[in-house]
Amino acid sequence: MSTTDFTKSEDGTGPVTANGMMPLWAVSLGWELRRGRQVILNGQIRDRWWFEDRPASFQRLVAGVLETRGADVVGWWDPVAGLTFPLPDHAERFARLAANPPRPGAGGGGGGGGASADGGRRASHDGGDAPAGDRTEPDAPIRPGGGDAPADDRRPADARARRGAERGRDRSSLLSPRPAGTPRAFEDVLALVHRIAASPEAATAFVFQDVDHHLPPGQPESNLGYLRLRAAMTDAVTPRASLAGRRPHARNAVLCAVGDVGRLPGWFHQEDPRIATLHIGPPDPSERRLWLTWLRDDFNGAPDATRQDIEALVGASDGMSGWEIEALARTSWLRGAPLQRPDKLLELHRLNVSVDPWTQLDRETVARAADVLGARVVGQAKAVEAVAGALQAAFVGVDFGGLGGARPRGAFFFVGPTGVGKTELAKTVAELMFGDQSAYARFDMSEYQQEHAAERLAGAPPGYVGHEQGGELTRRVQERPFSVLLFDEIEKAHPRVLDKFLQILEDGRLTDGRGQTAYFSQCLIIFTSNTGAEAVQDLLARSGDEVPYAELEEHFTHAVEEKFRTIGRPEIYGRLKPGVVVFDMLRREHVVKITDRLLGQLTESVRERHQVELVPDEQTLHPWITARMSDPERQAYGGRQIRNELEPLRTAVVAHFLARRPDPGSRLRLGVGADGTPWVRTEEGNG
Repeated sequence: MSTTDFTKSEDGTGPVTANGMMPLWAVSLGWELRRGRQVILNGQIRDRWWFEDRPASFQRLVAGVLETRGADVVGWWDPVAGLTFPLPDHAERFARLAANPPRPGAGGGGGGGGASADGGRRASHDGGDAPAGDRTEPDAPIRPGGGDAPADDRRPADARARRGAERGRDRSSLLSPRPAGTPRAFEDVLALVHRIAASPEAATAFVFQDVDHHLPPGQPESNLGYLRLRAAMTDAVTPRASLAGRRPHARNAVLCAVGDVGRLPGWFHQEDPRIATLHIGPPDPSERRLWLTWLRDDFNGAPDATRQDIEALVGASDGMSGWEIEALARTSWLRGAPLQRPDKLLELHRLNVSVDPWTQLDRETVARAADVLGARVVGQAKAVEAVAGALQAAFVGVDFGGLGGARPRGAFFFVGPTGVGKTELAKTVAELMFGDQSAYARFDMSEYQQEHAAERLAGAPPGYVGHEQGGELTRRVQERPFSVLLFDEIEKAHPRVLDKFLQILEDGRLTDGRGQTAYFSQCLIIFTSNTGAEAVQDLLARSGDEVPYAELEEHFTHAVEEKFRTIGRPEIYGRLKPGVVVFDMLRREHVVKITDRLLGQLTESVRERHQVELVPDEQTLHPWITARMSDPERQAYGGRQIRNELEPLRTAVVAHFLARRPDPGSRLRLGVGADGTPWVRTEEGNG
């Protein structure tokens, strides 16, 4: 079957499928050319594809399609190399065309835009191509008296005449086209292409690549260049068939190839139905299957690979370019990752890291993760156990499905009263798993309440302000793929923002406005919400501080589910439901522990800054803070309210230092009086 019609059955019907001749977008290009439309190719124009059962560059593929469709000359212009000819003998054919430019056509329909048909052949005189015998010698000397002058008298006049003729030829040569060499400048190439494409004498095709870089958008002087290019595209005519067996294009092809069509002026291609845009996306599953079939022997473990292994890699490589698939085969050998382990292979290829923090974790540390987390987060045994279990599963690498590495390592939805340790638990997880809290990144969802705020996460679309910077979330993950990502107060985000998270949770990736993909397979994602917290005070008022955890869990779970139904995103809750963790309210026995921790931080601050020992008086402080936090209104605000209650103590310490200036090495005692007034006393016998 020929390249021209390989995608159709003999009767011209049936599905279009990919095979080894060319990718489907190249087939679409051929159809558009047969319809007589010029095409703007945009998208992955720097990728590798295939042509006639072998890998080929984008330039070689497009040139091959154009030649197959009947072009006798295929030229390619770009701002770096100028005008080149990717196919053999086409440079010589173009040279013959340039030396004898075709006349714009008879029956051509759309001339050459006022360009001279015979170009450099025209003489510099206004008389045109007059026969040699009819031409008179310019500047011929004529004696006033008529008749012939003696030879000696004519010599000075003849010399002056020759010098005048030479000067005239020099002046005319400055204005006449220079035939030597192939034109390089965009304006010169475009003028010649315009003239050649507007003639039916030759079947030609020219591609202008990266014109958006040569003619920057938004500059007035660029508009004239785009107008001339559009004129060359639309003035092209149908060529006469010159080679037997080839059907020429419906018109001579003048095409554009750009990475982003949004960089072109809209009027350039939107106002003329004779110009079509053709997007070139990454290979689809059938095209990836072709790549992997050709490259199968280049993968580690290829002799033992089955068809199911190839199919698993076809699905796992979704979104990858042809060049990346070739590089994936090299990664397979470089990193010793077999074809049979697509999840591990893709992880090594995308992250390109020598040390995986998940594999460097100490087994004993992971095994006692609940104890480590519980020491930092007081009174949240259920939440700590749930998170510790997920971390242990991520460490072992056990999950449902064959491509467990595609989704995030864990996804949690922390919900519960405010100030009970949701954010603190996320920070502790980051420090435990990755060694430091810098692996923790917090995104305040109250800043994403508007619909357009979704662009902040993944970046603005092409043509909008901030497009080149990418998104805040995608940039963070690309820079640090091993992270704990906390999305605080997720209920405040716009539903369009939540749609981004659905893609992350399902596919484990997010592509920004620049076309760069961030992979979340090594991330731990945590959402926090206070949905339902407004009713905690009423629960406490009805039941005191003995509200059972089971009742609290049922309340918050129902509140979260109703919230997602209200905003019309129940599918997100369905994806998050296994990771919903309800935090317990602040119980009376936890108040003293949190108070001691905060006072310990205050004591350490005094010791570090002033070398003074601050000793909290537990006999007065513990009963006082317990009584204060027994009020349901205060208890509803959790640990943050404890800190607020301790603020007068810090103020008393500051006032004591300003008034007394304790000596380094001295000892101070901090307590509360019977009326609740804080006091600071210097203990005798110290310093």
